[in-house]
Amino acid sequence: MAKLNILEFPDPRLRTVAKPIEKVDSTIVKYAEDMLETMYDAPGIGLAATQVNIHLRLIVLDVSDQKNDPIFLVNPVITRAEGEIESSEGCLSIPGYSEPISRYETIEYEAIDLNGNQKKDVANGLLAICIQHEMDHLQGKLMVDRISSTKRQLIRKRLLKKQNQRA
Repeated sequence: MAKLNILEFPDPRLRTVAKPIEKVDSTIVKYAEDMLETMYDAPGIGLAATQVNIHLRLIVLDVSDQKNDPIFLVNPVITRAEGEIESSEGCLSIPGYSEPISRYETIEYEAIDLNGNQKKDVANGLLAICIQHEMDHLQGKLMVDRISSTKRQLIRKRLLKKQNQRA
């Protein structure tokens, strides 16, 4: 496995809409494994392929306390959603920031697993929030799109300044 580079806001590549995966093959499995290693190392609880400059509909998640229950979702689709929950969300592509974001509390979703099998499931609470957050990435959306433009511009300026200092 290999650790991948996580793109940081305001990198324009984060705005790319991911393409559907036509077939789960060894390349997709390798991407998923590398993404999982990258997510754990960051550390985070979810990572979309878009965040590592792979513009395919693939996300990895692990909201378990022991970080031993990874979930791999290929071409995820939310089929039903209900309730509302607000929580403080952070993002590996927006390091050092968290903001209150409203999401659906419960979702039903469909996806393909790494064996190529179709799956349907229900997610609540943190897992539901995480899936929605990562699916936003696949659409080229970021959590900063869900906050005020003033806050978004402030975060953008601060991150650009940090990025320029590292360069």
